[in-house]
Amino acid sequence: MKILIKNIKQLVQVEINPQLKVAGKDMKNLSCINYAWLAIENDKIAGFGKMDDWEGISDWTDLTIIDASDKLVLPCWCDSHTHIVYAGSREGEFVDRINGLTYEDIFQRGGGILNSAKKLHDASEDELVESAMLRLNEIMLQGTGAVEIKSGYGLSFESELKMLRVIKKLKTLSPITIKATFLGAHALPIEYKERKGDYIKLLINEIMPVIAEEQLADYCDVFCEQNYFTREETIEILSAGKKYGMAPKVHAEQLSNSGGTLAGIEVGAISVDHIEFVGDTEIKALQNSKTMPTILPGAAFFLNLPFPPARKMIGAGLPIAVASDYNPGSCPSGNMNFMVSLCCIQYKMTPEEAINAATINSAYAMDLSKTHGSIAVGKQANIFITKEIPNYSFIPYSFGNTLIETVIINGEIV
Repeated sequence: MKILIKNIKQLVQVEINPQLKVAGKDMKNLSCINYAWLAIENDKIAGFGKMDDWEGISDWTDLTIIDASDKLVLPCWCDSHTHIVYAGSREGEFVDRINGLTYEDIFQRGGGILNSAKKLHDASEDELVESAMLRLNEIMLQGTGAVEIKSGYGLSFESELKMLRVIKKLKTLSPITIKATFLGAHALPIEYKERKGDYIKLLINEIMPVIAEEQLADYCDVFCEQNYFTREETIEILSAGKKYGMAPKVHAEQLSNSGGTLAGIEVGAISVDHIEFVGDTEIKALQNSKTMPTILPGAAFFLNLPFPPARKMIGAGLPIAVASDYNPGSCPSGNMNFMVSLCCIQYKMTPEEAINAATINSAYAMDLSKTHGSIAVGKQANIFITKEIPNYSFIPYSFGNTLIETVIINGEIV
């Protein structure tokens, strides 16, 4: 398919010499072309430029032309942290928190992750695929073109593999680019409450070999937190995951400073996510690493957690990525437009920083920044066209409103 988008009011996040990520003060830079055109051929971006320099594409036939007068074109959002495969919702726990219970209180009485694990155990693969596809279609229409999906609601040999097989099937069904993450170390199953070492052996010696054999996961993740998994256990699990071909990620510093960031850096994690309680020691360590600090403002918003020091990290020269953490317990939304708004409103990031965080930097956190996250010739043709709006700052400013008019994934109009 060949598409020409013409008369674009502003083409946002363009790159002539593509970068893998942007960091520090460079996050305030967002390259744009006013009154622009963009050409797509098959599933790739074929060219772009100023309308004033347009010379036409005389050798193209069957060309679909879209007039984007007074509209903006951006690369699709990249969402590098989700739990989209799940069974059932947890609005009862939402009410419990309103009535004064903490996230930890709910977990200790069998709620939270354990609640989702029980529901997932009872769901079939077909049921999980069907419900996850609804969520994938939902976020795609909200402008997301690449997403990471974790297991972690299985917490058993059968159910963790069931989740990962569902994610593998979703890769064949959805046009969105999907990366899979093994998060067996999300919580400790009740039957292993006094035998954590045995559960870690199950993850490493029994589940990981099957994952490798069936090529079910790109990444391995651990929830490094008090009452979950320690820094030492995190390093052990992630090091084993690397041997089975899974790059490391970490749920780090969400509820306390528990060593997850330092553990991630030690094993070469591609990202450390949440980081509400990251401190100066972690910031200094991140400066000397290739690990992407990833904030999940939807979860902090929903759980009323402290905000990670985003401004301090950017001031220290670090990159920042933003993802949704779409899940039934702590962020039942995958709307990246809202996450960008939260970055600006609550974390005092500029619109340029927030858009960079939600595109090129979140693509980096999935090993996708060579193909996704910006407008560049040869990159995947995953873009969205806004409604008639004044500028890109209007996207975070107008939080909660639907501003996206057209989504194109892999060169196809959705």
